[in-house]
Amino acid sequence: MTEVESGRILIVDDEADVRRVIADALREDGHEVTGCASAEEALDLLQSGSYDLAFVDITLPGMSGFDLLERQSGVPEAPAIVIITGRATVGNAVEATRRGAYDYVTKPFDLDAMRALAREVLERRQLSARFGDLKTRIRASYEPGVEIVGQSPPMQEIYKLIGRVAASTATVLIQGQSGTGKELIARALHAYSDRWEGPFVAVNCSAIPADLLESEMFGHERGAFTGATERRIGKFEQAIGGTLFLDEISELPFPLQAKLLRVLQEREFTRVGGRDPIPANCRIITATNKQMAQEVAAGRFREDLYFRLKVVVIDVPSLGERKEDIPLLVEHFLEKINRQHKFQVRGITDDALARLIERPWPGNVRELENVLIRAAALAPNRVLTAEDVERDGGEVGPRTAPDAPFEEIVAERVRSYLADFGDALPRNVYERIVRMVERPLIEVVLDRTGGNQLRAAEILGINRNTLRKKCTELGIDPHRKRS
Repeated sequence: MTEVESGRILIVDDEADVRRVIADALREDGHEVTGCASAEEALDLLQSGSYDLAFVDITLPGMSGFDLLERQSGVPEAPAIVIITGRATVGNAVEATRRGAYDYVTKPFDLDAMRALAREVLERRQLSARFGDLKTRIRASYEPGVEIVGQSPPMQEIYKLIGRVAASTATVLIQGQSGTGKELIARALHAYSDRWEGPFVAVNCSAIPADLLESEMFGHERGAFTGATERRIGKFEQAIGGTLFLDEISELPFPLQAKLLRVLQEREFTRVGGRDPIPANCRIITATNKQMAQEVAAGRFREDLYFRLKVVVIDVPSLGERKEDIPLLVEHFLEKINRQHKFQVRGITDDALARLIERPWPGNVRELENVLIRAAALAPNRVLTAEDVERDGGEVGPRTAPDAPFEEIVAERVRSYLADFGDALPRNVYERIVRMVERPLIEVVLDRTGGNQLRAAEILGINRNTLRKKCTELGIDPHRKRS
C-alpha cells in the first residue's frame, strides 16, 4: 500500500474544545492542523494558503457550513470538505452531497474514523496529483501526438489503474481490440514508473519469424548457429533498467513460452549459445487482442505463464465503448496530422463530427486516425465536411467483400498490416508474412483432420517430417486434442 504523506487540514467550528480534540487526534498522524471559529475566517485562510482537507460544522455564526461549501465549489485547488453535523439526518446527508461535500461526520465524534477519513482524502489527492504528473511526463518522454486521449468514464478508470500500478514491479497484461492504443498504455506505465529514465523496448511477437524470435528476445553468442558471425544483444538485455513490452503475446511460440516462464521465475536469462546467466532487470508488460483464457483452454498458451503475466490486467475499451471521446480524438488527430503532413486543416463541421460519432469503429482509434488522414489529404487547407470523412464510402473494415477472391482478401490484410508501420517498413517482410500465414494454415488443416499428421501433410503437399519440423518452428502442438 502506498504510504500517505501528511497534509494540511483546516477545522471550522465555533466550539474551541471541539477544534482542540479533533486537532490533537489528527496531529498524531503528523498532519498540520489549523482551526478557526467562522466560515468568514475560513475563507480568508483558504485564500491565503493551500489546504488538503477541511472539517466544517454546519451551524456557524454568520455564514453556515453549507454556504462555505457552496462558495468553495468549483474553486481550483479547493480542499476536500467534510461536513460536521449534530444530527445524522437524511436531509443533511443529501444536502451535503448535493453541495459537493466529500463526506459528513456526526457528533459525538469517532476520532479513529475521522483519522481514517483524512488518510483516505489525502491518498486520493496524491493519486489525483500523480495523474497530472503522468500526463506531463508522458508528453515530455515521447514525441508530440503520441499520448492517451480521452475523458470518458472508461478512460478515467484506465488512468486510475495506471496511477495505482505504474510504480510497482508487477507484470501487467493489457487486453483490448486491435487499434485501441494498448502500446500507449504500456508507455504510460513505463513513463510513470521508477524506471522511466530507462529504455522502453517494444517487441511485436507476431511480426518476427518464430525461428528468429528466441535470438531476438535473448540475443546470441558468436557461432551459436549458422550465420551468427558476432554476438548480438537481445531485447531483454536492451531493456535492462527499463521496461520490456511484449505485444501480441498470444502469438509467442509454445517453446518460447516455456523460456519466458523460466525468465519470470528465475529473473535471469542466457543468450542463445551462451552459458553465463544475465539478470533480467526489466519490468514485463504484455498485450493481446485475443481472449487469453480461451487461448489457454484451446491449448495454444501455457496456463502457468498466463497466470504469471496477468498479475495486473488492464482491459482497454473499444472506441465504440467510449464514443464521447471522439470529438477530443478528432481534435487531437487533426492537430497531429497538420503538424506531421504540413496540412492546414482548419477544423471539422458539426455534421461531419456527428457522422464520425454514429459510425461503428471495428478498427477503433487507429481506424479513426486513418479516416482523418485520408480526409485531410483530400482537403488539406479547409474545414472537413461530412463528404470528406465519408470518401472511403463509410466502410468500417476491409474493403473486400466476404465473397471476394481469396487473393484480394489476402492483399487487403497485407495492406492493413503494413499500414501500421507507417513509413518505417520492417525488414524481411516476405519472410514475416509467409510465417504469419503458415501457422494458421497448419493449425486449420490439423483441426480439419482431427490431428492426423499424415493426412494433414498430404493436404498441405509436404511430407510428414517437414510438417513436424514446421510445428516445432512455429510453436504448434500437433498432439493436442482437436475436435
